[in-house]
Order: sequence, then structure tokens, then C-alpha cells
Amino acid sequence: MTAGLSVVIPTLNAEGTLAETLESLMEGIFSGLIKELVISDGGSTDATSHIAEDVGAVFVQGPASRGGQLRRGCAVARGEWLLILHADTQLEPGWTSSVHAHLRDKYAVAYFRLDFPVRGVMPMFVVQWANMRAKIFGLPYGDQGLLIHKDHYHAVAGFSDYVLMEDVDMMRKIRKSKISLTGLPHRAITDPHRYERFGWFRTGASNLFLLGRYLTGTHPDVLNKKYKR
Repeated sequence: MTAGLSVVIPTLNAEGTLAETLESLMEGIFSGLIKELVISDGGSTDATSHIAEDVGAVFVQGPASRGGQLRRGCAVARGEWLLILHADTQLEPGWTSSVHAHLRDKYAVAYFRLDFPVRGVMPMFVVQWANMRAKIFGLPYGDQGLLIHKDHYHAVAGFSDYVLMEDVDMMRKIRKSKISLTGLPHRAITDPHRYERFGWFRTGASNLFLLGRYLTGTHPDVLNKKYKR
């Protein structure tokens, strides 16, 4: 299988969200857009592997490191296009229409608009900031999904084996290579559990602090010690 779309999802004890994420992908499977699901696991001890097996996904396993997991998942993916999606992110109904339209242009990388399934001042602020950051600075995070042609994926040497900031590293390589980046109109609706657990303001400020340190040269392994899950 060399054509079509491979969806690659990194997981680590994701039984609480993975089933709903996969359910949001069903319209892509039924329409023939998605040719393959790849679950790249970091050593889950819950029902993640059983959920993957139930939907017929390719299941690969290795050390827990989101960048490394994505690298392994993309290495076995056979589709012409890759859709990178987090295990706690659901795509908005109708998303296949914008992806179908985008696939006609193999010279652009794409991402979705971030949203949360909760409302309030702070969720709205985080969403607006994230979507503005993606549009103005060309820096969408992994929870916005990533749609990339395999030619471009290999051109930037794929994901780096980072436990953190693998998404920022990828976007910096894409921008450096001058590959076009565009936003898709549909939403990637992400579970807000980290924000709700640690507080919206505190989590947002921590994310910004970590980004600043990474952009000024701190290695992701060092940053990971301060990352709150």
C-alpha cells in the first residue's frame, strides 16, 4: 500500500481517550480516505493495545518518548500522506472534506484549529492564543494535528526522538525548509485534563515558559523534568 492516508497516534496508557479519538476517525475510514491506523505505544499497562487491536490498527511498541514513538510509527506507515494525531484529540465531524481538498496540494503541510470541549474565559483565551500562534508564527502544537506528505516528512528527517517539544522541533524544521504551512477549517478538539488538573493559567504559563527555554537552547530532556502531566 503506497497511496492514501496513514494516521499515526502515539499512546501511553491512553485507554480513557483513545476509543473516542478513533471513533472520530471512522468517517475517514468509511470514505476510503484513511488506509491505515498506526498506534505507536510507549509501554502502556492498560487496555490501549486491546483498543488498537479491536479496530485493526498496526501496533508498534518501544520506549516512552513521544518523538521516538512518532518516529517509529511513521517508519512503518505505508500511506502517501501522514496524519499525526494525539490520543486525546478528536477531529470535528466533517473533517474529511477539508482533508480531501488539501490532499490535492502535496506541497503544503496542514494542521487543524485547536478547540476544547469546555467553555469559559480561560479555555477561550488558550484556544485563541494557540490558533493565533499557529497562524502568525507558523507554530502549531501536536494537539492541533499534523498532515504531511511523506516526501516532506523525509525531507526534514522526520521527528526527533524527543520526550518533549518534538512538535515544535518538527515545525521549526518545516519552516527552515520553506515548506508551505496552512490551517484547515475544521477543529481538533483536545481533552483539557492537564489544564483542569493544574489550572488553566498555571498550565498556559508553564507551557510558554518551557517553549521559551527550548527556543533559547535548553534540551527537551531537561525541560521534561519540569513538565506537568
